[in-house]
Amino acid sequence: MKNLIYAVKTTSNREEQAMDFIDSNVQKKKLQVYSIIYAHGMRGYIFLEVASEDDAKQAAFGVPYTKGILSKPLSYLEIEPMLEQAKAVVNIQERDIVEIISGPFKKEKARVKRVDEQKEEVVVELLEAAVPIPITVKIDSIKVIGREGEGGQEL
Repeated sequence: MKNLIYAVKTTSNREEQAMDFIDSNVQKKKLQVYSIIYAHGMRGYIFLEVASEDDAKQAAFGVPYTKGILSKPLSYLEIEPMLEQAKAVVNIQERDIVEIISGPFKKEKARVKRVDEQKEEVVVELLEAAVPIPITVKIDSIKVIGREGEGGQEL
């Protein structure tokens, strides 16, 4: 038989405590709960992979910070985007010419000074600024519009 996935509604920012309580509940009652998942960025819900709806209900019953269980099981495909954070391949290099696509400097052009792949941040200097000021922005808030060394600047 295929395992089922149920969403448990929790108090926001208390998902991890709810998981701990559910885990101890599962151990005490010897329920068939195979995994307890908290998808970061999905506030107010945790997911239980269980053998039956009854196991899910028993696991969450009377647990602090839980507010109930959704009545229908979810498919893996519905929660997969929340679970797998695929890191985008960073193709931004120092001295690239970029356009800022979000934030207060939207539509400004800048030159990349430093790339921090761990933090997913880039330090840029605005091209049209009278005084060059380094600004740190998230990698996903810029796009490369030109690269030095490929026939000069492609603005």
